[in-house]
Amino acid sequence: MANARKVKAVTAATRKSDAVDAETLARLGRADPALLAPVTHRGVDAQVDLAQLRSRDALVHCRTLLINHVRGTLKSLGHRAPTGLTSHTFAIKVAPAVPRGLQTALAGVLAILEQLSAQIRASDKALEVQARTRYPETEALRQITGVGVLTALGFVLTVEDPARFATSRSVGAYFGLVPGRRRSGARDPQQRITKTGDRMVRRLLVNAAHYILGPFGPPCDLRRWGERLLSRGGAHAKKRAVVAVARKLATALHRLWVSGAAYDPARAVA
Repeated sequence: MANARKVKAVTAATRKSDAVDAETLARLGRADPALLAPVTHRGVDAQVDLAQLRSRDALVHCRTLLINHVRGTLKSLGHRAPTGLTSHTFAIKVAPAVPRGLQTALAGVLAILEQLSAQIRASDKALEVQARTRYPETEALRQITGVGVLTALGFVLTVEDPARFATSRSVGAYFGLVPGRRRSGARDPQQRITKTGDRMVRRLLVNAAHYILGPFGPPCDLRRWGERLLSRGGAHAKKRAVVAVARKLATALHRLWVSGAAYDPARAVA
């Protein structure tokens, strides 16, 4: 299966038809199959298990939208939701604070929020059991503080076969965490990250990097490396440091998976 993002001779052609496209693909394959940038398909089991993780992600997204709707509705009429609420307890604790005039409008939303929170908790338990029983390799990945069951399971299911990467550093590019490049002659302009690959796993890696660099992140080589990048300053120093730590985290997860070694947070210092 060719990668459509790479085969511009087909996707950007001005004269397209099935016959012309088939001939172009055949000629590229005859010259060098690597020109097609072949795509590695996941197995059926990995796709099914990954669908469960994506369903949980969709539930969280829906809950966030409804919570924002409730907060916005209360604020538009001069009311505020109580502070210190978590997403799981939002519906229960905000219900007494809803004024009488809005109870009819928000009662159904709050009821759905309770159901979503219950379903998300059930999904979390199911994913925990799935990671422990079917994917024991996630335990090695969770040695890094900030990497939970969602990040470890999403990483394992998306990569599926760690042997298909020649080096662990290639994993960062696989998830689109490396800057693009348009070098030509003496010009080498700075580019944004490519953002290719799985969007959900890339977001999970970035969230883990935020935790590692945050106030609750423990001292480790990843944190120290990110702090060195932060010390350089600049308008977007924090964003660059977070993305860089996420890229280095992907490399570390792949190396732990392949080697099965114990993670040493002070490895760089030693």
